[in-house]
Amino acid sequence: PGIQGPPTPAGPWHRRGKGSPAMNNQDNRRWWVVLAWTGLTGCSSGGGEPVIPENQPVQMNARLQAFESCEALESYIEDAAVLDMRTSLERNKPSYWESYGGWYGPPRGIPSEGPVASPSAPPEAGAGGDSGGPSNHTGTNNQVEGVDEADFVKNDGTRLFVLSGQKLYLHRSWPAQSLRAESSLTVEGWPRQMFLHGDKVVIFSGVSNPSGSGSGGKGGGGADVPSCSPMSCGGYGGYYGMSGFTKVTTVDVSQLAAPRVVGEQYLPGDYHDARLAGGSARVVLREPFNWPEGLSWYPSFEGAYSPGRKEELEKAIDALIRENEKLIRARSLTQWLPEGRLRQADGSLATWPRTCQDFLRTNAPTPLGFATVASLDLDAAVAQAPGLTTIVAETDLVYATASSIYLSARHWWWWEQAGQSDYSYVHKLDLTQRHQAQYVASGTVEGHPLDQFSFDEHEGVLRVATTLTRRVEDPQSRWGRAVTTSRVATYAPQGTQLALVGQSAELAEGERIYSARFVGNKGYMVTFRQVDPLFTFDLSNPAQPHKVGELKVPGFSSYIHPVDDTHLLTVGEDRAADGSWPSRAIKLSLFDVSDLARPREVATQRVGSLSSGSEALYDHKAFNYFAAKGLLAIPFTDWNWQHSNGDYWSSFTSDLRVFRVNTTTGFTPVGTLDMSDLYRTVNSSN
Repeated sequence: PGIQGPPTPAGPWHRRGKGSPAMNNQDNRRWWVVLAWTGLTGCSSGGGEPVIPENQPVQMNARLQAFESCEALESYIEDAAVLDMRTSLERNKPSYWESYGGWYGPPRGIPSEGPVASPSAPPEAGAGGDSGGPSNHTGTNNQVEGVDEADFVKNDGTRLFVLSGQKLYLHRSWPAQSLRAESSLTVEGWPRQMFLHGDKVVIFSGVSNPSGSGSGGKGGGGADVPSCSPMSCGGYGGYYGMSGFTKVTTVDVSQLAAPRVVGEQYLPGDYHDARLAGGSARVVLREPFNWPEGLSWYPSFEGAYSPGRKEELEKAIDALIRENEKLIRARSLTQWLPEGRLRQADGSLATWPRTCQDFLRTNAPTPLGFATVASLDLDAAVAQAPGLTTIVAETDLVYATASSIYLSARHWWWWEQAGQSDYSYVHKLDLTQRHQAQYVASGTVEGHPLDQFSFDEHEGVLRVATTLTRRVEDPQSRWGRAVTTSRVATYAPQGTQLALVGQSAELAEGERIYSARFVGNKGYMVTFRQVDPLFTFDLSNPAQPHKVGELKVPGFSSYIHPVDDTHLLTVGEDRAADGSWPSRAIKLSLFDVSDLARPREVATQRVGSLSSGSEALYDHKAFNYFAAKGLLAIPFTDWNWQHSNGDYWSSFTSDLRVFRVNTTTGFTPVGTLDMSDLYRTVNSSN
């Protein structure tokens, strides 16, 4: 067995019989699961009140704790799985729907026969090259200086690498007039992102299962690899043993015309994000819950949802719950947690173990899942199995510095009701050990952060911008009505707690955060409902973060980029004062924030029409600002419906837009790079 832990009296794979009761390791289980589970065990709900677990309170002292044995880890996983399965099925009962005065029948969107996935299962710059390169060049738009973020395009000024389809394309990019493609390499699976580290390109791709053939090693082609798409190769997992793997392919690119695969390994889980600092890559993986084959989420007998067969349906669901629990309890730990693979010199695949003590449980209510930080030493002469640190919970956002990585998870409400407030749990891991992330502390944060830019660590203090959502009584809805505000809060480690240091006053009632950015002792936040208030914050005293100024302008900014100490460059949407859609267009803005109390919008540039779009609106890596030359490049799309003439593609625009940015004179369009030849060629047959 690949998963190792302290031996139990029955050996390292101590099993209980199929369908037998859970073991008496109550202190080894998720505490909130135990609380809810107590209300479920021994209950027969056929024809009675639906047995749904109560919402669990927010855990104000969130923390993670390692499992002391593999037995404890297995019990924890199975108890959580049974609770989630049982809760989902109880909600299919007529008594549940009728108790809410609602719709009665089979779950919407579910076919009449056959098993389906669980409703709660989630769907899914280095140096090198020739000397004498350019004096300056742009790279990935990283959030934190010195911490590289993986992307599908990388360059070092003289070499350019691009992932497209199932291939890595290698180019020589200097001198600029000699730009040329040198070779390509077929990559197994569906390539997602990569790092360039010296003469190594490290590619992360999604695969369904480890392959015996691996990636090609020849420029311009390579060995045959399985056909793959984001849907089938790690894009969405959670279906009956089909959780994906992330393949890490290391390529020697010292010779652009002859790239060589020098390392291949398969990490359990779907690729989510990655960071690189000091030669150590930290890859964040998410493993959706891997339900047993044969598990069903509704009874399949004919006429199950006929009004005259309610009692029969209630009993059938109870029986299905019992059968599903047998399937869950019968699984081995290796079935819940697939092993990793490492390709040997002879081409064979060797497994490497996952250690049970590297799994961490949370004491806070969060959805089912696994979040893993895999540590890869890119400077190692020989590929090594990564060090894994896994949280047994579903997480969403990732923020990292050179020495720390933070993962956030949302508090899990079984259902909405008045009196609730949204909370997030933030877990900090230390990255000073090259080969493994180590748990440091956890914190409970009111509200939900928007994205990675909602976090920032400065002088040991974590700053977090969140939208607070609270549900209040509403006579029109039994679930209450949501009201929103936003604020900035600061946290610092105290033992294993990320303790609250200070927080600003709540602001922007009825609006939500659309972007945030922290720069030194200053903070910036944009909210939106009809107009775009830009808020400025003084964060010089972590115990007293406070709003200093506010500027209201139409529309909103979805990404904030610091140009210098006193100016911000943003991209977002322009809107009329009423926020209406017909007035929409992409908008670039320059803000002067030299006086935090009086921020000013000093320049704007409308781009396109109401149909315009740009990847830069939601992906900061598509926002390319060349500070040395004062140039901004963004991808751009638009569609002119007034001149369509029945031909969609003749009115469609796809290009790269380049602007000169000057804090005094504003924006000057420089030119465009048309991409119409690509989409017109692809769609010519349509």
